[in-house]
Amino acid sequence: MVALSVALICVGGLASAWAWQSTSTAQEVLTVRETVYRGEVIAEDDLMIVRIGVDPAIQAVRAADMSTLVGKRAVLDIAAGGVVTADQVADDDLVVPPAGFSVVGLSLTPATLPTEQLVRGDKVRVVTTGGESGAAATAPAAYSATVVRLSKDEITGNALVNVQVATDVAPGVARRAAAGQVALVLDSQEQ
Repeated sequence: MVALSVALICVGGLASAWAWQSTSTAQEVLTVRETVYRGEVIAEDDLMIVRIGVDPAIQAVRAADMSTLVGKRAVLDIAAGGVVTADQVADDDLVVPPAGFSVVGLSLTPATLPTEQLVRGDKVRVVTTGGESGAAATAPAAYSATVVRLSKDEITGNALVNVQVATDVAPGVARRAAAGQVALVLDSQEQ
């Protein structure tokens, strides 16, 4: 009877431990040891593995996926100890503009965007929509660009689009964008 009681207690303890572990949301995810600033390349030494309870909505990068982060750049600052999420990192060419290029922010109404969903990396043209007299009014300028980042202004409903353009045309594009005189044209993505 005593042996049966001890065996049942052991089985109950093991069953409880298994049930707790299987229902726990704790998982191994990646965090950064020290603050990684926007634009910096992420090295393996910057990352550490922690086991924490994570809400599935956070989309934390799993520890097993560490190799996919090494060599990418931080899209925004990641504070020391912060959990790394997939949208905080990007490939080299989509974060910091390379030499000869600049990033310009555009606030665009639905009428100045293609209805096709834009994604990071899309090749587009920034087209001026008027506002100047003379030749510029009859022949709008068009500048080749690449979509770098997209978001939405919750107050106005405008699309906020960062585009990478050649440095020499960036001031003109920024001036026209500030005046609300630009639209985006989505070009073929075929090479």
